Amino acid sequence: MWRSASRSRGAWPPPPMIGAFMPPPSRWPPIISTASSRQTSVSAPPPPKMGRRRCPSPAGFLSLLLVVNACGVSALPARGREGEDLRAARKLFEANLDAIRKKDREAYLACYLHSPSLARTGPGGVERGFDALAGDAGSKWPDRFEGLDLQLVPIRPGLVYGTYRYRVRYGEVEQTGLSERLFLNTKEGWRIVVTSAFPAERGTPPPPRALAGATLLDGRGGAATPDSVVLLRDGKIACAGSRSTCPVPSGTEVLDVSGLWITPGLVDAHVHFSQTGWADGRPDAMDVRVRFPYPEVEAGLRAHPERFFRSYLCSGVTAVFDVGGFPWTWELRQLSEGDLMAPHVAATGPLLSTWDFWLNLPAEKQFLYLGKEEDALSAVGYLAAHHSDAVKVWFIPDPKRDFDEMARLVGVAGAEARRLQLPLIVHATGLREAKAALKAGARVLVHSVGDVPVDEEFLRLARENGTLYCPTLTVVDGYRRLSESAETGAAPEVDDPNGCVDHETLAHVALTASLGVKPPDPQASAKREARFAIYAKVAPANLRAVRDAGIPVVMGTDAGNPLTLHGPSVYAEMEAMQAAGLTPMEVLVASTRNGAQAMGRLAEWGTVEAGKAADLLVVEEDPSRDIKNLRRIRYVVRGGMVRSLDELRAASSPSR
Repeated sequence: MWRSASRSRGAWPPPPMIGAFMPPPSRWPPIISTASSRQTSVSAPPPPKMGRRRCPSPAGFLSLLLVVNACGVSALPARGREGEDLRAARKLFEANLDAIRKKDREAYLACYLHSPSLARTGPGGVERGFDALAGDAGSKWPDRFEGLDLQLVPIRPGLVYGTYRYRVRYGEVEQTGLSERLFLNTKEGWRIVVTSAFPAERGTPPPPRALAGATLLDGRGGAATPDSVVLLRDGKIACAGSRSTCPVPSGTEVLDVSGLWITPGLVDAHVHFSQTGWADGRPDAMDVRVRFPYPEVEAGLRAHPERFFRSYLCSGVTAVFDVGGFPWTWELRQLSEGDLMAPHVAATGPLLSTWDFWLNLPAEKQFLYLGKEEDALSAVGYLAAHHSDAVKVWFIPDPKRDFDEMARLVGVAGAEARRLQLPLIVHATGLREAKAALKAGARVLVHSVGDVPVDEEFLRLARENGTLYCPTLTVVDGYRRLSESAETGAAPEVDDPNGCVDHETLAHVALTASLGVKPPDPQASAKREARFAIYAKVAPANLRAVRDAGIPVVMGTDAGNPLTLHGPSVYAEMEAMQAAGLTPMEVLVASTRNGAQAMGRLAEWGTVEAGKAADLLVVEEDPSRDIKNLRRIRYVVRGGMVRSLDELRAASSPSR
């Protein structure tokens, strides 16, 4: 629906867009014709003539129609004349929008009636006169302009009403809405005599569009569809398939994507918005709290989630699962859903932890300690009361506690989650705790089993549960690189091929080399390297074993951990899965369909099928041949809104 509280001034909508709403033509009062049917064109206002009243000046769409009617315009035109008027009005309409795209002031002004009677809606209502328009024109062109879905309606001979759907960007601010024009056939030719614009309500779907000519990989693992058509309507996929299966309706804007590949939007099923991607979000890994106080870091994350929303979308990620953080992460679900510059978000909220971890805030917790049975029951009840998308358990074996007792409490939490119909997600990096998690009913295992090879009992339990396995192969390397950079003074590399990471994150990463952390003693360093070596060998082998056993695999990065950056970290993770032995198509399915399944939202997105959300990725090379081709983004589609990589890059890091 369209917001009725505001309009913009001018022919395109510079911010702020405020003013008065004017109802669509179907709701205007009927106009009684008093003129001869021989009248075919009018000027506004026409000169006075004998026997005719002087025409009043227009003051908006309704008043202009009354003006034209009083000045002698006939009833609705005959069919032939109607077609001529529509063609002429469309030609002028397209020229007007093209002038805005090209920022051509002269061509833009040539579209308007050069008269004091020209009317524009503005903050104070109607503003009159061509001179006012000419004074403003060219002073603030939008940085980006998109005008689609042109609609024209003949009102009377020589008079056509038109609308289009606009999307404009001024710096970091994007606005969408509907703009109106009234076209009049004057003595000088067709001219725009009234113009207005007003913003769309949050969540209003983009205009219909078709992507035509690309090879379609629909995310289900089947054969590709060459020379495909994907129709987008009302934010959803209306049709996806061959040209014969999905003919493009007349009047639908077509984007030619011949020679490209279309996939579902990527899903990162393991992220943490409560973490920054650097040391300030994980002071337990490297303590920088003197310079970056942890409460301030968390307050900043809560206040500005758009930093990471934009880096995800720019990287081709259209949905993410936050599997553990402060309670405010639940708010991101609603915040992101109506924002087509953000991915869909699911969130578990605080984690249940077998380790009494200290990384909380005085009035907020992200770790809920599983010390006794009552803790498990009350924590799961708390998550259910906040409509959490799952229960997440951080199963960290505490050497000071009895393992069987910890496993029993995880089982109590799992049983309560099952009773309250919440899926159970468990962080388990060792085989022993992973099997305990499966016995507790884990629906998703995040992290690889990285200590020893998985055994037949593990595989049997996972198959019986229908468990999804999220290997999260690369996050460990981020911790290693953080330590090495701080110890050696060499800045860590940032793997961001499309320039999507925000400038604040990049600035913090660059600081790593100046932290001056002393290297650990040689014995501790040797132990650390030995752990990394074991994990690097065991985790990929276990991923292959899980795949061979028919257990579904899901892609997740653990983004937010040090140097596992929100957004582009998906590329290294997918490539590591391919290097471990999965085929590119298996990785693509894990990163789209299976990710949506892990979120419990497969009915809504994850594959390119009619009825699902229009969340798509358009890339320049075939990802079913090599998954690294997903780096080569051309367009990202979220909720039917098509954005180029250049636009996404500019929105993600405008200060670059």
